[in-house]
Amino acid sequence: MGCGPPTFTEPTLTATDRRRGCAGMNPPRRELNVYCTVRHVPSRLTAHAPGGAQRRGSYRRPQERIGAGEPGPDADPVRDGLGLGRRGGEVVFWLMAVLLFYIPSAIVVVHLSRRMPLEGGLYQWAKLGFNERTAFLVAWNLWLYAMVLMSETGLQATTNIAYAWGAGAEWIVESKWFIAAASFSVIGGLAILSTIGLGAGKWLHGAGGLTMVVILTATIALPIVYWANGGRPQSATFSLAMPALSLLNLNILGKLGFGALGGFEYVAIFAGECRDPARLIARSVMIAAPVIAVLFILGTASVLVFVPRDNIDLISPISQVLSIGTRPFGLGTRIAGVVILAVLGMRIAQTSVNFSATARLPMVAGWDHLLPAWFTRLHKKYKTPAQSIFFVGAMTLAFSIAGITGVRSQEAMQLLNNASGIFYALTYLVLFAIPIASRNKASLPVRIAAGSGFLMTLLYVVLSIFPIIDVRSWASFTAKISGAVIAGNLAGLAVFEMAARRRRRASVAS
Repeated sequence: MGCGPPTFTEPTLTATDRRRGCAGMNPPRRELNVYCTVRHVPSRLTAHAPGGAQRRGSYRRPQERIGAGEPGPDADPVRDGLGLGRRGGEVVFWLMAVLLFYIPSAIVVVHLSRRMPLEGGLYQWAKLGFNERTAFLVAWNLWLYAMVLMSETGLQATTNIAYAWGAGAEWIVESKWFIAAASFSVIGGLAILSTIGLGAGKWLHGAGGLTMVVILTATIALPIVYWANGGRPQSATFSLAMPALSLLNLNILGKLGFGALGGFEYVAIFAGECRDPARLIARSVMIAAPVIAVLFILGTASVLVFVPRDNIDLISPISQVLSIGTRPFGLGTRIAGVVILAVLGMRIAQTSVNFSATARLPMVAGWDHLLPAWFTRLHKKYKTPAQSIFFVGAMTLAFSIAGITGVRSQEAMQLLNNASGIFYALTYLVLFAIPIASRNKASLPVRIAAGSGFLMTLLYVVLSIFPIIDVRSWASFTAKISGAVIAGNLAGLAVFEMAARRRRRASVAS
């Protein structure tokens, strides 16, 4: 059974809602925008047959709203903020990243929110600023980004289990069979939860957010206890020296900019439901920018207190810090095992949110006749898009297995993380290009900010095809990432062109 094209009802804002703006309000219910982004799951969705009669077996309304500002998948500030302190000059790197990327991205998002206060964010901006093809490729790259990023979960699960288990479990980290089994278990479990419905994973998502705050606090507090007991840092924790402008350092600067500070555009997804989105977004930047800089600098310093620069674990630096930092406390080591497993739970919770959103996008594409109607079929009992969920789960598992084939775990993590980051960064190049090259050009200050953000993102894209760790073959690493990105975008372009051709034939026939 396939669902027909959905109809949509705009939300109604009450006078109280308008006075509130975005702050503290629960957004009014809205039917799904077909072109939703990866991190946006609709509050309500109902498929209607032509003529207005609701079809039997209509899509079940999700029980949890996942809106703008949710932690997203890349969106591992834990790893990006703590795992890239291997080269020195972290303070200068972080400040440069905030000045050259985060603040410019906020300026551009504020500008676009003022010009185009549309719910849907970057997709809608790309469609109005350029054309439908560009907008489709933005959505396609967001989808690929999410699937590749979720495929890291098996590696992270394995590494966290090894840290929690302690001595004697080191073999787990490099066991391909164990990593594959962990990937299958986690992704399979998320697929089941997503099929049952978002309400089944609501507790997991909420607990994950709370756990993130607690664990980050513990990670920053551990060095204070360590210093109070006479401990000495393994590496210099703060350096205001300007790093050398080497290829590797520029690679890391790009990762500290886009890799750690990207994602700001998602605050605009609910712009249509806000009284003054530009003012609210600008205020959030003034509050968040210094807080983010301080947290990332302190987080990086926490790692360097316990771990020599060359030994930082880029898969799970927080687990590494907790494992080492609690050793002197005896009982604390046992507690650390529990906390490390909580780190794993936090990551799975983040992945659960992203999986639930991403798994429904093939269904939406099927409604719009971009994919076969098979993707729109609903589970008889749960009324969720089971086929779409199965497809995304299978693709994510395939990426996971492909990533670990023929390489060690640290290199596999770099492959998956860099490839997913490039897919996401390509959408940011479009974001920053809109004020510069679209039909309605922006003011000079906005274009300067957009230029800075564009160059920082381009730096990330170009240099992310190279590793920042020792790998078996640089040429092989670069070829794998470049091939995946090029093939993925060619596939997306082919899907769009075939759909456009079908629409043209249907238009001529009618």
